[in-house]
Amino acid sequence: MTHQRLHTVCEEARCPNMGECWNAGTATFMILGEVCTRSCGFCAVKTGRPEFLDRGEPARVAEAIRSMNIRHAVITSVNRDELEDGGAGIFAETIGRAREARPGITIEVLIPDFRGDAAALKIVTDARPDILNHNTETIPRLYPSVRPQAKYTRSLALLERAKESGMVTKSGLMLGLGETAEEVLEVLSDLRAVSCDIVTMGQYLQPTKLHLPVDRYVRPEEFAMLRERGIAMGFRHVESGPLVRSSYHAAMHIGA
Repeated sequence: MTHQRLHTVCEEARCPNMGECWNAGTATFMILGEVCTRSCGFCAVKTGRPEFLDRGEPARVAEAIRSMNIRHAVITSVNRDELEDGGAGIFAETIGRAREARPGITIEVLIPDFRGDAAALKIVTDARPDILNHNTETIPRLYPSVRPQAKYTRSLALLERAKESGMVTKSGLMLGLGETAEEVLEVLSDLRAVSCDIVTMGQYLQPTKLHLPVDRYVRPEEFAMLRERGIAMGFRHVESGPLVRSSYHAAMHIGA
């Protein structure tokens, strides 16, 4: 990673499962640089104005995948709202180059909302990733503090368009930000209404003192209940537990 000057969300977001996933041959690459144009209240990634677009990044991601013998890659990114396509073209090129470098690899993309631009989303879906993930992150009531530059309905619309294009779709939520279990169930119902296939739920952990505080630590029994309810709603796969993150056990979601 260091040699190729790459970033991973595993490191940038301080994920507690990094060792387990990397040892299993799964890694989550963060493309489009390391500076995000948005300022979500939960996220440890730097916020600011990106200085340039690195056109050589897709080739370096592909080389890292080849040299590390990655079997399943998750490709995510910062938000690049200043770009006309939000970085969708770089996503598509990265998918293509990764498959050239490592035939047989499976790929999940975890994408931003592209400000609701259907044409940008089509650029990514036309590259045919195995799974298209876009996280709703939390309940609608908490969006002003958790995702101030995002819109809950826009995220649902993106997932619906992706499903209509033939994608296996996935989304994720953090718990412990002030939501109730009933509100989480409402989000799960909304996700199923747009035919979302896979959902992940995990405990929010405050990355620094400058970020949103933890409102509560969700008990394992509640995570188990939410998993059971999600399966009953019709999700093909539900990952639900304190240390679950969006890309946790991602390779197991292929063919779920």
